Amino acid sequence: MSTTVIQRKWYTTAEVAEMLGYGLSKTKMLVLTGQIRSVKDGGNRRILPRWVDEYVERRAAEAEAEWSV
Repeated sequence: MSTTVIQRKWYTTAEVAEMLGYGLSKTKMLVLTGQIRSVKDGGNRRILPRWVDEYVERRAAEAEAEWSV
């Protein structure tokens, strides 16, 4: 007998806020301004894990650029 593991495909805005260590309102603002991509699914926003990674990578690149000036 084999076991199937279903991996998570989407995160909620609240889950992303917790992952990033941000407040919910800051995370919602990042989503609304397009800094973190999302899709509307019914009445909720859903965020792919790679979109969170893209945001973190972009912020890290911005910080590195500031330090190299």
